[in-house]
Amino acid sequence: MSESKQPSELQATEPKAAETKAAELSTVALESACCQTPTCETLPKSSDAPVGLCEDKVREELKRVIDPELFVNIVDLGLIYVVDIQPGEEGKQNVNVEMTMTSPMCPAGPQLVANSRQVVEEIPGVGVVDIKVVMDPPWTPDKMTEDARDQLGIF
Repeated sequence: MSESKQPSELQATEPKAAETKAAELSTVALESACCQTPTCETLPKSSDAPVGLCEDKVREELKRVIDPELFVNIVDLGLIYVVDIQPGEEGKQNVNVEMTMTSPMCPAGPQLVANSRQVVEEIPGVGVVDIKVVMDPPWTPDKMTEDARDQLGIF
């Protein structure tokens, strides 16, 4: 006689499996779309290096950095100006980021820079990370995405 799962057990495991599958598909979709863009850099195949590293992947990871005053990620706020990927040592890619702050005296500046460096360094295949804060051109609210405007109630 085969053992069958109770309805409550099925309900508990199905959402988790669906979430896992959705996350896997999202990653595959990002890698597929990303590696078709001209900004992609192909990395040598190794156990810890992704197939390609491109600006879109770096920006996607930088969305994990949230401005502690506005509670919106720094990419949607328009704080990331440049993401430059260059060949590095041992098959890794060096990432240079130019970002700005919402104001020159932004008290969250050091925290945003440190968090940005951390999330980029965590990307497989990344070597040296350089985060440079620039104030030219100055940040203005028109640099925000529609999502950021919606979150902040700016129409």
